[in-house]
Amino acid sequence: MRDYIELGTTPCGEDCAQVGSEGYYERAMFECKRYIRQLQRMFPIPDDCTAHYSIRSFPHDFGTYHEVVIYYDDNDMSSIDYAFIVEGNLPEQWDDVAKRELQMTDAQLEALDDLARIGKTFTIGAVLKDKNGI
Repeated sequence: MRDYIELGTTPCGEDCAQVGSEGYYERAMFECKRYIRQLQRMFPIPDDCTAHYSIRSFPHDFGTYHEVVIYYDDNDMSSIDYAFIVEGNLPEQWDDVAKRELQMTDAQLEALDDLARIGKTFTIGAVLKDKNGI
């Protein structure tokens, strides 16, 4: 059966979007996407593991809040082990790459991913200089 563990919106020592604040949804999604990218760098998912990261919404007194979760199959020990290793070793701060990604638009991040998929080399600094997202 599929289950999940809540991992937060950002690393625990960082500020994050506050439920009910103006622009909350956009900021929360922006932060969650970059947090997932950091977690994927820190904890690459093994090929044989069925766990995966996602953004999930939850009800709250002040509206709906969003955070990163890791889904795992509770019938698959590698998936369970992986999810709990991630939960037990969450970062307190943004890493250097995430700090740069926080300066980028979603379109720029998608362009980086496209370049990586086709094997092109690039620097984040070069992408940040291109205001049109490459």
